Amino acid sequence: MIKETNFKQIPVEEFKTPFEKGLDPKNRWVILARVIPWEKLAEIYTKNFRKDYGRPATKTQIIIGAIIIKHFMKSSDEDTIELIRENPYLQYFLGLSGFSHKPVFHPTLFVKIRKRLGPEVFEKMTGEFFTAVNALKAEQSKGKKKAATADENKDGEEKQHQGQLILDATVAPADIKYPTDLDLLNTSREQSEKLIDRLCKNLDGIEKPRTYRRVARKEYLSLIKQKKKDHKKIRKAIRKQLNYLRRNIKSINTLLDICKSRDQLVDYQNLHIFWIIQEVYRQQKQMYDQIIHQTDDRIVSVSQPHVRPIVRGKSGKEVEFGAKISASLVDGYIYLDKMSWDAFNENKDLKKQVENFKERFGFYPEVVIADKIYGSRENRDYLKEHGIRFSGKVLGRPPVLTEESAEELKKRRKKFRKEQGKRNGIEGKFGEGKRKYNLERIKAKTAMTSESWIATIFLVMNLARWLRDYFFVFFQDGLQVDKLVSFLCLLSLNMGTNYNL
Repeated sequence: MIKETNFKQIPVEEFKTPFEKGLDPKNRWVILARVIPWEKLAEIYTKNFRKDYGRPATKTQIIIGAIIIKHFMKSSDEDTIELIRENPYLQYFLGLSGFSHKPVFHPTLFVKIRKRLGPEVFEKMTGEFFTAVNALKAEQSKGKKKAATADENKDGEEKQHQGQLILDATVAPADIKYPTDLDLLNTSREQSEKLIDRLCKNLDGIEKPRTYRRVARKEYLSLIKQKKKDHKKIRKAIRKQLNYLRRNIKSINTLLDICKSRDQLVDYQNLHIFWIIQEVYRQQKQMYDQIIHQTDDRIVSVSQPHVRPIVRGKSGKEVEFGAKISASLVDGYIYLDKMSWDAFNENKDLKKQVENFKERFGFYPEVVIADKIYGSRENRDYLKEHGIRFSGKVLGRPPVLTEESAEELKKRRKKFRKEQGKRNGIEGKFGEGKRKYNLERIKAKTAMTSESWIATIFLVMNLARWLRDYFFVFFQDGLQVDKLVSFLCLLSLNMGTNYNL
């Protein structure tokens, strides 16, 4: 049976909302707004601002809160502003005194914010957030805190090694097309043709040099559309695109000599593109002449020349194109220790990450759990010197086993497997960031804004982790036991199971 309803929409003024009684104090945005140290974050954000000059800046809580909302909701700049405009809880999170239909700021301000902020600023913000969280935990468990403080200050001794430090590295891929030599040369050729058009437009009485753009485009498409591309055909196509690009670069330099000034390229962006396509031509010509596929500081994108190929050796993704990240995981919270656009060996970061642990918590970890790449002799000697155990295979030949040593080896292997299982936690964090918070596709265009994007994701992941911990404690304290009882009773009726509650 289908019961038809009246499809005539009522006037929007008559639509009833549940907000006459106020907002729900148990909402996640209301809870999160209480724990974030807005005043401390404002001091970090406004450190380089002038107080006696310029236009008044947008409220700091609105700026930082909007960035958090953007990555929490995995939305674009424009959609984030619309979400804030439509949701009263988000407006409360931003510190507004009442609901408003007006946008808090223009979406283009997000770009300026990402340029203004950087990984160092977000690292300081994350530190302030953890300080606030630790203070909140201390208030909830005053008895435990007193006992721990007494043990720590006993006889003036330092706190012993505690906790586990889990280390790993990953890549945050940039939002670029998968690069091939032929595609990169074709893009550079098209950009050079645009520069020639712009220069000729500004120079009166100058005949435009020939670019053969139609022929070059036709030859490029004739190979790209083929399903199976022979190596000789690809090499021949690359040679032709190199010749077209070389001719265009020569024409641009001739036109610049005529105008006696590079200002004819109108702005710095066009001049920057001209530098990039010249470097692309140099690299591609070198690889073509030497019949190799590797060069230093290889450019893989004309629009994002800072991106470098990172060889990871993963199944299905042997090479990724983006920033390499070295991170550490402690008690479910992840810390961004290093970020670089060039490939690096992550085992060189172990010492710094251990010292960062000591600086954050006041003591060294009991054990470092990491991949075997971190288990170099230098790192093992450093950890042994500081009384830290490394969870990894023992170097050298296996010892001659007796009954006692065999039993000891069995226990050690069991402990090793258990600790290596905990290493999956940081892999899961990377997966959470890439699957849920756009860490797998950094859509910012410049190196600076991309670094801010990545650092924001790490901050948001820690906020989300704290929310999950908060709601778990909230549930464990018995504040929602009545809902659990009702749910289990309903479940028993539906399944025919009798729960003795």
